[in-house]
Amino acid sequence: MTIELDHMILAVNDRAKSVDFYGTILRFPHELDDGPFSVLRVTPGFTLLIAQWGTGGGTHLAFSMTKAEFDDTFQRVRDAALPYGDRYDLVGNMKGPGDERGARGDGKSVYFFDPDKHLLEIRHYDAK
Repeated sequence: MTIELDHMILAVNDRAKSVDFYGTILRFPHELDDGPFSVLRVTPGFTLLIAQWGTGGGTHLAFSMTKAEFDDTFQRVRDAALPYGDRYDLVGNMKGPGDERGARGDGKSVYFFDPDKHLLEIRHYDAK
């Protein structure tokens, strides 16, 4: 199958704050502003469009990365003193990574919230 997710729109309350958060913590480059959207590059074939449309949160976004990228990102989460957890329902227990199943099987995951209470998951599938 050749179907892939191309982009998604994420509603936020403060566009600049969200662009800064995703750029700082996940290192997604801010490519441009296009009308109501700030376009963040996630991968060569996927963008996240940040739109200040208001939200109560609740969207779950899971980002898979190499173990080295995971370790660097998890360190930025800790350095920013963000509450995190080893399960989606235990954000704030400051444990992790936990063992979770994803699209490619079992892996290691950590969960935390963005400024709008969207649940973010970072994960890797590397054995170590």
